[in-house]
Amino acid sequence: MKTLYIMRHADKDISNPNIDDYDIQVTPKGLKDVENVSKKLKEKNVLPDLLVASPALRTKQTAEVVAKELGYTKSIMYNEVLFQAFVNEVIESITYTFDDVNTLMIVGHNPSLTALGVSLVGLKEKILMGEVLKIEFDCNSWTSIDISNAKLIYQIKPD
Repeated sequence: MKTLYIMRHADKDISNPNIDDYDIQVTPKGLKDVENVSKKLKEKNVLPDLLVASPALRTKQTAEVVAKELGYTKSIMYNEVLFQAFVNEVIESITYTFDDVNTLMIVGHNPSLTALGVSLVGLKEKILMGEVLKIEFDCNSWTSIDISNAKLIYQIKPD
């Protein structure tokens, strides 16, 4: 069994139109939202074997809060592919994960994360900023994940 947590970055600060998309920060509300969502994950005893995030500032900030709240003490892996990725690129990145990782969390962006949810479990709505999906796969290798063995277990939305 493989478990994937998909998390979209927290609420982003769009108040300055001169900031490059890559450098947009999380808002104070977004930080609170991700703390609350992370606490709900911790109550469910979530601790990923590997935490991977886009290197964009808002996803870095989100991943750092998640790591702190969950007690994740390993290094966060930053994967450039997750920034402005197509869904097939996200899936390919996931399939490159070593099979000794049973629980993977990725922190990224829309529209690719919503497309991933649609592709794997038939998600019917877009993933909100700060939202997390838990998907389980009935397989033993990340190379074997697909719609036939994927099941949406739950979603946690920011308050």
